[in-house]
Amino acid sequence: MRVFCAVFARGLRRHSTYRAATLSGIVVNGVFGAINAMVLLAVFDARPHINGYTAADAVTQVFVGQALIGVTAVFGPPLELGARVRDGTVASDLLRPVPPTLWWLAQDLGRAAFALLVRSVPTLAVGAALFDLVLPADPLRWAALLVSAVLAALVGFGLRHLYALSAFWLADSRGVEAVGWLLGPFCSGMLLPLTLFPDSVAAVLRLLPWAALVQVPAEMLLGHGAPGGLAHQAVWAAALLALGALLSARAARRLVGQGG
Repeated sequence: MRVFCAVFARGLRRHSTYRAATLSGIVVNGVFGAINAMVLLAVFDARPHINGYTAADAVTQVFVGQALIGVTAVFGPPLELGARVRDGTVASDLLRPVPPTLWWLAQDLGRAAFALLVRSVPTLAVGAALFDLVLPADPLRWAALLVSAVLAALVGFGLRHLYALSAFWLADSRGVEAVGWLLGPFCSGMLLPLTLFPDSVAAVLRLLPWAALVQVPAEMLLGHGAPGGLAHQAVWAAALLALGALLSARAARRLVGQGG
């Protein structure tokens, strides 16, 4: 546990040094959030209610999604694991006194915690300043959003960990990661709330792990969510972490079997 906490702190401290990148990220999130919000406002101008969503709900989800970009890393960055497999330095990772999956998880949660504290709050504030967002007065809704954001970070790590682990079998994880960066924003509700998709398509997308990254947290804040949403996130987080640990163990045996 001490090692886990130390690696977590290291990840948080590491990303806190990139202040210019953090500031530029907030600006970019605000700009793209405003563009996406104006597109959705035009859509809702023609049809005020779509499957229970109003224009304010959709715009709020846009900025929740922008606020969670850094937390979930839905657009990246990839874990360094893939690059370490390519250059062979992953062999030294096996010598650490902690399972590789826990090591990378602790480091990534440090990154996500920094993003949540320093990047998410200002991004949501920008959205509230520019648009009429649905921001509840009930602290329980905010608590549900916080829990959902933590679970979203775990799911985001689980997905990126699997992308990176593909390098053990493909020698290069960048192709898998590129596909993941395309699927993630579309399937998560970041580019377009899943509520706006046809019912049959939305039902399928809600079953996938990417919905846990944006759609579920947004619905927790909007009050459209149910405890089942948090359960969906928790199940996917546990499944992805377990699968990642299993594949990581097999990859380690594969690496040893190949001689280094």
